[in-house]
Amino acid sequence: IYEDPQHHSLLRLAWNKQDPNYLATFAIDSMEIVILDVRIPCTPVARLNNHRSGVNGIAWAPHSACHICTAGDDRQALIWDIQQMPRAIEDPILAYTAEGEINQVQWSTTQPDWIAICFNN
Repeated sequence: IYEDPQHHSLLRLAWNKQDPNYLATFAIDSMEIVILDVRIPCTPVARLNNHRSGVNGIAWAPHSACHICTAGDDRQALIWDIQQMPRAIEDPILAYTAEGEINQVQWSTTQPDWIAICFNN
């Protein structure tokens, strides 16, 4: 069972739709997304650290086992390619800056190139 090292409550989680061994989660007010492998749930297989403010949402690509979108208070929606796990993942492959803090993100199941975000304006 995974616990945040600072003992903060985990805020959200999302299962990988293509590989059920992986899930992503983050703690409240955290700028870091943690990728877990349920076969070894105590130790994260990856940490995504490019947000500059708290993360609010995560969504796995429904068509790919190695792509995830993260979004947060820094107005950034970041798309990551995690296929190099367990090596460190330094930077996202794409970034979008919204007009306000992003509250939620959802990847379309019918249009794999479309990601919806909700943000404060």
